[in-house]
Amino acid sequence: ETEAAQDAEPTAPEPVADADAKPETAADEQPEAPEPAPEPAQDTEAEPEAAADAEPSGTDAAAADGEDAPQGPPAPDDETGTGGAGGNETRAEGEAEAPATPATHVRTTAPALATAYDAAGAALEAHRLTGTRAKVYLVLDRSASMRPYYKDGSAQALAEQTLALAAQLDPEATVKVVFFSTELDGTGELTLTDHENKIDTLHASLGRMGRTSYHAAVAEVLALHDAAGPGSDTPALVVFQTDGAPDAKTPATQALTEAAKSHPSVFFSFVAFGDPENKAFDYLRKLKAPNTAHFLAGESPLELTDKELYEAVLASWRP
Repeated sequence: ETEAAQDAEPTAPEPVADADAKPETAADEQPEAPEPAPEPAQDTEAEPEAAADAEPSGTDAAAADGEDAPQGPPAPDDETGTGGAGGNETRAEGEAEAPATPATHVRTTAPALATAYDAAGAALEAHRLTGTRAKVYLVLDRSASMRPYYKDGSAQALAEQTLALAAQLDPEATVKVVFFSTELDGTGELTLTDHENKIDTLHASLGRMGRTSYHAAVAEVLALHDAAGPGSDTPALVVFQTDGAPDAKTPATQALTEAAKSHPSVFFSFVAFGDPENKAFDYLRKLKAPNTAHFLAGESPLELTDKELYEAVLASWRP
């Protein structure tokens, strides 16, 4: 059990992309006739299903005993890896807003992320979140037990999937990354022009790996979000990766419940790497803070399709 304490390297510049505007269709003209033309039938869409595993409000993280079922992803029916999932569908009703970053820009600037970007768009539409604007953050666990997940590329792959999601949500298409172990280890940044092998490079610069202190990461995310502006009410989605429970549960619970009060628009979507049956994940299963949800990604997160990951990460987020 060793402590890590180095800051990450400076970040790369942030590319900015303008959102595509989607024009409204003109209303059809009705010709004059002796009898009024029948009005066309209107389709109505069913209300979206309530997100599975939505967390009830409250401030006590250690709630009832029963283990919640993990937020299960839908059956995989598409490609695997960082680039699974289908393309964007057209929104049938409501404001069909465009993604924050145009698809053409993603395909020309970061073609390796194009399939994941499409999958993110499809998942956002499935949850009626098309057109949502939010900052996106990635938290990566650097406790000693995480070493295999850095070596096999799981951490890098999750970072690329998170960046592809950010391209849908944030016009800056940028992800601030927070590394933590015993304390805050360092920070970094991913952009469409600077993401390849970036996690591996940053991780290698941060020195020895330590323990698992959630509260240090929560505090840093909130500080970064405050600095990003335009205010604490700006929606934010935090993909918070870990492979175990916090070593200090009370500070972790306090940090998350206080964040729900001070930054109610910041949502922490936990992605747990490791055996879903591991008792270490009881903390996440029983966590009832209103600003959190969790997804047990399994022992081989690289095998998840983009669709599975996005469906799970977005299941309970309603900005």
